Amino acid sequence: MPSFLSPATVTAIGLTCKTFCALRLASLSVHGLHHIEDALHSEQRYRQQGVVTVSNHISTLDDPVTWACLPASYYFKSRLTRWTLGASDIMFTNPVFSTFFRYGQVLETFRGRGIYQPAVDTAIKKLNQGDWVHLYGEGKVNQSKTYTSGEDGRAILPRFKWGVGRILSSTLHPPTIIPMWITGFDKLMPEGRAFPFKFFPRIGTRLSVTFGEPLPADEITNVIRRISVEHEKKLSQNRNKDQLGRDQEKERDRIEFERRVRVEITDVVHRAVWKLGRSVAGDSLAEEPYRT
Repeated sequence: MPSFLSPATVTAIGLTCKTFCALRLASLSVHGLHHIEDALHSEQRYRQQGVVTVSNHISTLDDPVTWACLPASYYFKSRLTRWTLGASDIMFTNPVFSTFFRYGQVLETFRGRGIYQPAVDTAIKKLNQGDWVHLYGEGKVNQSKTYTSGEDGRAILPRFKWGVGRILSSTLHPPTIIPMWITGFDKLMPEGRAFPFKFFPRIGTRLSVTFGEPLPADEITNVIRRISVEHEKKLSQNRNKDQLGRDQEKERDRIEFERRVRVEITDVVHRAVWKLGRSVAGDSLAEEPYRT
């Protein structure tokens, strides 16, 4: 792949979205932009510490319109633009789309193939190189009216996919994790509209993008450390078994250990995004997040 085609594609998309907003076809307000700017320019990135942003997912235009909030100069440098995962059955349905999205730094992801697939492995590799990976934790679009509703009728952020936990627990160094919350995009491209209107964004929509403070550096490592201690205690209890019994129990314990790490890390990130959403959306979100 020619080296200039990917930055050229990202730049063209970014400038198009920026122009869309500059022409007042949509208004975009941005909050906490310095959090992502500081992370992307951090010296730690050159020591193999990646950057992960995680947000809610409310329309098919969340990506790329969200990134109209970035300085235009970022689009020309792959180091300052995100990689993300995209569904194969939506973005990679023909050779033209496939080429476009690959140049646009989207990793083809197959629904139903679980957390051990090439796209997830590549995302981990990117983070180990100090790159930026953006995740939509829900794994699909959930517009406001389709969000799981609490007993009081307020929306609840759907649970995040365990791939979030696998990515964050598998990097060489814990990445910088920045929660995000977006609003208005479900009005920009609402689902359920008739043909041909469903293919065109609504004009005059008010959009907002909020970057929260990065999670504390030890948030993820503390989870892994606590589960590791419990895992070692359980291993020590199995030492009196015969060799075959120990091997079988050890494998079951390993699988359970990895599962618990994924689930609890995913829950940590889910709570961070939900908490940010509460600060932005207020009473439109329920007081308790969805539990895995």
